[in-house]
Amino acid sequence: MGLFGKPKKKILFACIENAGRSQMAEGFFRKYAPKGWDVISGGTEPKSYVNPLAIEVMKEVGIDISNQKAKMLSEDQIRTANLKVNMGCMDTTKCPSLVLGNYVDWGIEDPKDKPIEKVREIRDQIDTRVMRLCKTLE
Repeated sequence: MGLFGKPKKKILFACIENAGRSQMAEGFFRKYAPKGWDVISGGTEPKSYVNPLAIEVMKEVGIDISNQKAKMLSEDQIRTANLKVNMGCMDTTKCPSLVLGNYVDWGIEDPKDKPIEKVREIRDQIDTRVMRLCKTLE
């Protein structure tokens, strides 16, 4: 709940594994979130861990996502989200866009199995997009 019992609005960041892109987006949104907004993330086939390189590159910019967990995308998350962002899909059969309904697609490359330099580039793209998005929500 927000101030005076008013429910917070929710943004959902979704990707297949909920191990990299959506976790970084969740971390950045927590940093930049305008008042009255909360963030959740999920995946259609979540891993049992958050990508260690995603954790490392986020620490480089002062954001700790090491305690975040990969989560299954749920009907409740989809239903209660005021804004849904699909991070991008390389595998169309497992893509969250198939279940999200009304969503924004960012088309960001998956950091899975990429060298740290590429993961940093992806992190910076996510940072820019989340910061820009937060300014529109204020």
